[in-house]
Parts: sequence; structure tokens; C-alpha cells
Amino acid sequence: MKNIGFGPADILLPKNTDFSKWSVVACDQYTSEPEYWEETAQIVGDAPSALRLILPEVYLEQDDVSQRIASIHRTMQQYLDDGIFEEYSAAYFYIERTLADGTTRKGIIGAVDLEQYDYCAGSKSLIRATEGTVLERIPPRMKVRENAPLELPHIMMLIDDPQKTVIEPLTADKAHFKKVYDFTLMQNGGHLTGYLLDQQHAEKMEEMLAALSHAGATEGDAPLLFAVGDGNHSLATAKACYEKLKAAMPDQDWSRSPARFALAEIVNLHDDSLQFEPIHRVITEINPDHFLRKMTEFFEISPDDDGVQSFKYVTGDKMETVSIINPTSNLCVGTLQGYIDIYLSKYGGKADYIHGDDVVMSLASKPNSIGLILPKIDKSDLFRTIQLDGVLPRKTFSMGHANDKRFYLESRKIK
Repeated sequence: MKNIGFGPADILLPKNTDFSKWSVVACDQYTSEPEYWEETAQIVGDAPSALRLILPEVYLEQDDVSQRIASIHRTMQQYLDDGIFEEYSAAYFYIERTLADGTTRKGIIGAVDLEQYDYCAGSKSLIRATEGTVLERIPPRMKVRENAPLELPHIMMLIDDPQKTVIEPLTADKAHFKKVYDFTLMQNGGHLTGYLLDQQHAEKMEEMLAALSHAGATEGDAPLLFAVGDGNHSLATAKACYEKLKAAMPDQDWSRSPARFALAEIVNLHDDSLQFEPIHRVITEINPDHFLRKMTEFFEISPDDDGVQSFKYVTGDKMETVSIINPTSNLCVGTLQGYIDIYLSKYGGKADYIHGDDVVMSLASKPNSIGLILPKIDKSDLFRTIQLDGVLPRKTFSMGHANDKRFYLESRKIK
């Protein structure tokens, strides 16, 4: 843990429970679709479920949010008192998630050391955020975690392991591991299988992670071992709660406190199932010609794709490819987002973040709108861009569809 910021955890799994009803998707999904969560509640019925231990963010702004949080805390304690959990002490789980498209994503569940995580821009910590953290999103989430006896993670951290030395070797040996779950996820979530790593494989995995950390350290540049791919605000909330506790009790020894750690899954950036899809921009309530004219004043623009960073813009029934000769970021999305933020602060307008070219073209065909269709991101650029630019702009990329996001299953005591 000291060297790699990741270690074994005391992992809780429900026993004598229908996992397909227990396990539900990450709380930050389907935030505009309350019907998804209503259908999930119907599927769960009266069965024990992680649904009762999380706050779907679709409800975060509702008037009864305080009552929902209090109910979560009561249910967590009730489940503990009723003894519905089985604990796997100092454990790692190797897991395989079969996604809706049939591909399999491989990962390892363990504990993150929050002392080695910093979500601030320009961080040189071993564990860093990929995208900018919206600080205003943390306090409402702290209300859920602060008085909770348990945590359930949807955090997924990426490692840059093109040679596939850390996680993938476990696949060949999984027949030798104890299987701890094997079931179909609800709501087209695919299938999930988990195995308990034995000591020999756990130690080898840690050794390879340490080697990866050393490989990632260049002269004058702090090593970046983990980039938070999903659940950054959840991990940032855990960090904020931990720092608040330390500030309140500065003389306490926090080296083994459960509050110092957070349960997470690590996944190889180069896992074949991970597909990075660009998130496009649509700017509304603006004059498209003015937006483009100011852009040409801001950047050196070439009217084709022979520049350093190329993208398409759409307005009305017109689509053009242009290039930026003098980009300000390592990625096109970072360069454009910097301009968008400045333009909106000066002249007004609204930005929306859109998946799919067709949707962009439809929205950009409306009056006073322009769409920016961004290029696909090369996965191999991710870690280098974080080291060069710091955290990426918000909504830089998407890792799969909502039903492919991490489902809650494992939990851990944090008090």
C-alpha cells in the first residue's frame, strides 16, 4: 500500500441473498430517467438490495433528500445488525464483467489509499483524477458518506499497462481461485463473476503494480500509477471526509483507520473491452457566425484537416472540417473547451455535452446553435495528457454506455 497506493481490503458480500436483486448500477447513471430507478425498485421488491444503501443522483435535488439519506444510514446499520454480510479479510477480488455487447472487462477490487490521491489540477500524486473535479458536487455527497457505517464503490481506476502484466495474467489462473459470485446483472447490465485471489497471486499482482509505477516515473516527473476513470466525485468525497476527520482530530493515528481508504476496482486502460467515445459539444443561445469569428481570433484556424487538431462544426445544414494550428492543450477537446469557457463567460450561451454525431447534427440544426463534433481519443494519449496538462476538461470522453458502468455489489466498513 505504501508503494503503490492500493492494497487488500476487508470486503463484505451479502450471504443467502439474490445477487441479481442486490446489485444495482452506479448512482450517477440515468440522472434524467427516474423511470429507470422506478423499474429497478420494482425488480428489487422487498429483497435486500444495494438500492437501499445508495442515493441515486436523480433524487439528489428533491425535497426529501435528507429523509432518503437517513433511511440509507438506518438500513446499512440494520443489515450489519442482521448479519447479512460475509467478510473476506485482507482480500482482493479478481472480477470479470461481461458487457451488453459480449466483451469482457477484467478488474481487481481492493482498497485505495486516500493519502496518495489528490484530485486538484496539477497534482503529482500517485493517484489522480482524469477530469476536473466540480467542488460544488462534493458537499451533498459528503452528507451520505459522513454518517454511513458502510461504503459501496462504483469507482473504477485505470492503469496504463500496454504489456498487460498486472491483471491479465490472472485470467489464465482463475480456475485455481475460489469463486465468490457468478450471476446476471439486472437491466441489461450483463454478467458478473468474481474470484478471491490467493496469497501467491496477490503478491505477484502487487509486485507487477510496483514495477508499473517505476516504469511510469520519468526524470523530473512524478509517477502516475492510477487515473480515476469513473466515480471521481465519489472518491473525492471519500477524500474530503477523511481530511475533515483528520482536521478535527489531528493527534490521532490514522495509518490504519478505515476512513483512510476507499474500495475501488482497477482496470487496464488497454483492456480490449474499454472503448473511449468522444463527448461532443452543442452550444445554444448564441450567434453561430459570431462564435466562429471569435474562434478564428482566438486560434489560428485552417479550413481543412491538415492542422494539429481537427474537428467538425455543424450549424443549420452546414458541416465543415477545420483544424487548429496552435492548440493550447494536448487534446482537441481540451483546446476547444478552453475557448468555449471563455466565450460563454463573455457573451453568454449554454453548452451541452452530447453522445453521437446524429444527435449533434439534429440539435445544431436549430436556430442560434452550433455543434462541435470531436475526434475519437486514442487511449494511449490519456496518461501522457494528464501528466502534461493536469486533469482533463470535464466530459472529455465516455467509457461505454450507462448499463456498462460499474454495479454496486461489494461493500466495506468505514467506521
